[in-house]
Amino acid sequence: MEKPEVKYLKDYRPPAYWIDNTELNFDLQETNTLVKSVLNIRRNNDLSDKTIPLVLDGKNLELLFVKIDKKHLDSDKYQINSENLTIYDVPESFSLEVTTKIQPQNNTSLEGLYKAGGIFCTQCEAEGFRKITYFPDRPDVMSKYSCTITADREKYPILLSNGNLINSGMTDQNRHWAQWEDPFKKPSYLFALVAGDLVYIEDFYKTKSGRSVTLRIYVEHMNIDKCGHAMQSLKKAMKWDEDVFGLEYDLDIYMIVAVNDFNMGAMENKGLNIFNSKYVLAKPETATDIDFWNIERVIAHEYFHNWTGNRVTLKNWFQLSLKEGLTVFRDQEFSSDMTSRPVKRISDVRSLRSFQFPEDAGPMAHPVRPESYIEMDNFYTMTVYEKGAEIIRMIHRILGKQGFRKGMNLYFKRHDGQAVTTEDFVKAMEDANQADLRQFRLWYSQAGTPEISVKRAYNHKNKTYSMTFTQKCPPSPGMSEKKAMHIPVAVGLLDKAGNDMPLQLAGQDKPEGTTILLNLYKTTQTFEFVNVYEPPVPSILRGFSAPVKLRAEYTSREQAFLLANDSDEFHRWDSGQRFFAGTMINMVQGKIKNHDPDVLGAIIEPFRKTLLSTELDKAFISHVLTLPSESELGILISETAPIDPELIHQVRRFITHAIAKALKNDFERIYQDNQEKGLYNIDAESIARRSLKNLALSYLGMLETPEIIKIACNQFNKAENMTDEIAALGVLSHIQCSEREKAIDDFYQKWKSDTLVLDKWFAIQAGSQIPGIIDKIKELLNHPDFSIKNPNKVRALVSSFCGMNPWQFHHISGNGYKFMTDRILELNAINPQIAARMAGIFNHWKKYEPSRQKLMKAELEKIINTPDISRHVYEIVSKALV
Repeated sequence: MEKPEVKYLKDYRPPAYWIDNTELNFDLQETNTLVKSVLNIRRNNDLSDKTIPLVLDGKNLELLFVKIDKKHLDSDKYQINSENLTIYDVPESFSLEVTTKIQPQNNTSLEGLYKAGGIFCTQCEAEGFRKITYFPDRPDVMSKYSCTITADREKYPILLSNGNLINSGMTDQNRHWAQWEDPFKKPSYLFALVAGDLVYIEDFYKTKSGRSVTLRIYVEHMNIDKCGHAMQSLKKAMKWDEDVFGLEYDLDIYMIVAVNDFNMGAMENKGLNIFNSKYVLAKPETATDIDFWNIERVIAHEYFHNWTGNRVTLKNWFQLSLKEGLTVFRDQEFSSDMTSRPVKRISDVRSLRSFQFPEDAGPMAHPVRPESYIEMDNFYTMTVYEKGAEIIRMIHRILGKQGFRKGMNLYFKRHDGQAVTTEDFVKAMEDANQADLRQFRLWYSQAGTPEISVKRAYNHKNKTYSMTFTQKCPPSPGMSEKKAMHIPVAVGLLDKAGNDMPLQLAGQDKPEGTTILLNLYKTTQTFEFVNVYEPPVPSILRGFSAPVKLRAEYTSREQAFLLANDSDEFHRWDSGQRFFAGTMINMVQGKIKNHDPDVLGAIIEPFRKTLLSTELDKAFISHVLTLPSESELGILISETAPIDPELIHQVRRFITHAIAKALKNDFERIYQDNQEKGLYNIDAESIARRSLKNLALSYLGMLETPEIIKIACNQFNKAENMTDEIAALGVLSHIQCSEREKAIDDFYQKWKSDTLVLDKWFAIQAGSQIPGIIDKIKELLNHPDFSIKNPNKVRALVSSFCGMNPWQFHHISGNGYKFMTDRILELNAINPQIAARMAGIFNHWKKYEPSRQKLMKAELEKIINTPDISRHVYEIVSKALV
């Protein structure tokens, strides 16, 4: 293919024309949809060149009419190609009317306006609006929108768009219309339209200033009983944003629509959020505890965007983390306040290390504010979202809670209604606190994960303890040299009894508590603590105060000590993970033999102590005792040696089985002691109890005895909630027995009419570690309930196999790689955005042992040499092959 154009941040220029008002008319038909736009346009007089033509973005559009100030424009006055409509010699200000024809029913990319499952729906972020009508489809062109929708009344009784409903009525032939108006200026990516046969639940929220806001959640008829949790989550988010940031909702109505066919999790369109139904629909029988938590989190995230993303938006797409990193931080804080702060922090960091750290170490490594891209859709990444949130968290930690709130207040005061940059955000934080964050800005412009090594020394004579930090950041594509970063490192010191020591740095008059924030600015920096009465064990990077890799050279004895005693629950968990991972990695590398009883004893004793603790939170225990996954072990091993998935699988299975065998009686007691008591509840205590119970069941399942199979079958058959039902099915899915097949079939028969539950059914089978499971997965591709056009189904079956079942996916036969290549090429023609995300599974092919490297490289070459490969997939694969 012809090499696609690369867009660069350095080439950004302000728009040549502004759009003050946008009036849209949609005539929705079964075969064609007519879209008429009327734009009030004026030249950007800040630009010196007054001869610049009007260039509008457009893709897959059939142009019918163009008018300027109500007069038809002759064809020699404009030029049209596959990407743009260019109009020459336009007035300084004018009205432009454009009528286009589109076919939403054939739009399988699920971008722009598309029709799926009988519902018309839009997804315009990042560049989908250009598939609806000709427009300057960029976030810095903000306009006030009105939208009139006309459609068949019986098929599409609900007609929705952004803002407030202004008017509605009937036309001829049983068609009706609705007119919506959004009083706030917004970029085109925030436009939304929905038309379908939907029902809704309604509630109301009274803001702090006394305004009443109507809340509605629209779903298909059969899902009306699954909306209650989403509604309560929305109301909690609205109150939290008022209490914590002083931010109120600004329209008369807030709407959520749940659809089954959606590329993303959800979209924050102003006043009309469109959600993947996975993040709305829930009741105990069909949704797990994790589903309930994720719904609350995503509902909150999209609501918080109303201010961080909508009221203040982006100058260009390179600034994506300005809204996404900030809003992820806000939803993380909300979830922490609603549940357990330590458990939430552990969950977020585990995800960051499992997905974002490898991204930083791979061919798609990019700064949080990227410098270039081919397809913007490829940069909705963990780096932009989760690392972006960590940058916000560091600012919060450096400035403190009150200082951060002052910065947020100033940010909104300065920039409400504007399209801005990450620099504008950091400047507001600086000015509100008289702080200097110039060096901190490097977090936005430098790619890669910084590494911090620590050398420690205790002076018995002077009773001082020194810590020397050295930071470095490995080279990344296009960026070999890195500058020293401003890195906040929270530390504590523990005495031999496991108690926190008071901390006093040299030069300070008195101790400053038991946790202190050390700010690293230089490549090497030493901090000295005074009045340290005995050699301490340091607790470094408490709360994961910065997204870095820590090389602290802890001994296994120190790690076990911190696991048992650290008052910082995150670092306590982290110490346990390092302890367990270190042992397994040494086994993989042959430094420890599997039969070494001392090694098993070193793992089992602290494991048992944690398992039986009556003081620790049960959810925290579950996280501590969840061993590093095969993928996590592979990431750690790849830092020093090639990855051998077969060997990693054998070692982890050996350790897990050994723990299960040694602690069988303890696991059985934990399992019995944490059985459901009374009605199902999703409070933190109930969720914690179920998580510990099902953790015990998963370990017992490793024994694969008739007795354990019976326990799992009993839970599966009698479960009154999806959490317990799917946990039992998960245990059985890994055991070769007749009960496994029966449970899988029974689950399908029970839930075959619920598409979201069937996603769990597909995912459970894709993650099964039964040898040769790939043949079953290929068979499931032809199952009547699977559709390659539905992103949820693809993620459930294909992504679960390739991403969550590394032992099977990386089988030395290469069958897993061929399977994935076939799916990527199939999706490339249907939905390039999803195909590109699938292609990312091959990004780290160079980190595997030589035989697997060769197999994966061959698949990448096959993909890139395929005719008509999309720009989305090309960008991912071409970078992987460099």
